[in-house]
Amino acid sequence: QVQLVESGGGLVQAGGSLRLSCVLSGRTFSTFSIAWFRQAPGNEREFVAAISRSGETPNYADPVKGRFTISRVNAENTVYLQMNSLKPADTAVYSCAARAGLMGTSRLAYDYWGQGTQVTVSS
Repeated sequence: QVQLVESGGGLVQAGGSLRLSCVLSGRTFSTFSIAWFRQAPGNEREFVAAISRSGETPNYADPVKGRFTISRVNAENTVYLQMNSLKPADTAVYSCAARAGLMGTSRLAYDYWGQGTQVTVSS
């Protein structure tokens, strides 16, 4: 059974930084593409960033390009999301998701989900 556990969320002022972590267990980590999604109250879940199994081809949503960096350490079964220059509009529950195969940007492409971690950015 694949399990994903996120951590690293919290409250930060605008302009600050946070680093989220996503740990996968239960299967071979290197066979999964991993993505981060976020959902703000009243909004649909939206794609933030994704990383391929090799880690060589990250993909970002336009609102976070140049501010967020996704990376993975296969030896640690962990994907990180470094978030810099945070804005109040980044406030949401951030969830990581995994799929065995090529990465995608649609939430429908992912089979396994974590519970999420709250990120709140104050102005």
